[in-house]
Amino acid sequence: MGGTVAADGVTARDLGLRGPRGWAFRAVSFEAGPGSLITIEGPSGSGRTCLLLALTGRMKPTEGTATVAGAELPRRMAAVRRVSALAHVPGVTDLDPALTVAEHLSERALLQRRFGDSLRALLRPRQEGRAARRERIESALTAAGLDLESLPKGARTAVRDLERAEALRLSLALALIARPRVLGVDDTDLKLSDVERAAIWELLRSIAASGTTVLAVCSEAPDGTVRVSTAGTAEEADTGADTESESESESESESDENGTDGKEAADAIAQAGRA
Repeated sequence: MGGTVAADGVTARDLGLRGPRGWAFRAVSFEAGPGSLITIEGPSGSGRTCLLLALTGRMKPTEGTATVAGAELPRRMAAVRRVSALAHVPGVTDLDPALTVAEHLSERALLQRRFGDSLRALLRPRQEGRAARRERIESALTAAGLDLESLPKGARTAVRDLERAEALRLSLALALIARPRVLGVDDTDLKLSDVERAAIWELLRSIAASGTTVLAVCSEAPDGTVRVSTAGTAEEADTGADTESESESESESESDENGTDGKEAADAIAQAGRA
């Protein structure tokens, strides 16, 4: 695809990521404008999480290029991290089951003020800073569709007592506190009922409609999204590159498939945590 990508759009050209156990994904190309809902679709172990981490600047691609919110990958990974946020990524954004919803929100808002906001915001008078944090938390909760009054103990509800859809919405709210231009969400449709799944997709559409580009990992993408499939990308690329013998091609394909069966994603998540 050709054309110029808008500032908050996402594009990839032959993007690939190879780890110690083989290719996680390869030859991924797509283009999406600002405010798009981009779905990274494929079976578990097909490199979906690795691609999500690569497109949000947490994992360095091995080949190809991408442009996210005007910053080129892999050259400007730090710039992409500054404008993106992650939600619901195992091993990276895990919620503490012992903490309450209010504690999670307060902690994230304080961290955002200390490390994510401008120096001018950091030097605000204490009362003004508290009011700004409350406003930011309320705005994030509204955007994530999480009604604290509907929880068993309101804001004092422990994470361990949340339903799965509620925990997902809390993770989204925590990410949205940073007011990112690009939002990455992992395991969007995992272990949700049909009703809950439909509600979450509607929520992500509303976030995208507000101007935030959304990258959502899923097993099956709904209609009306920019679909990016990781199913078979690594295996097909390697098979196409080697035509010397059928048996050799099959051997390489099997090796790549085994390398991406959960282990490669774990490696990527570990590196993302250090980024």
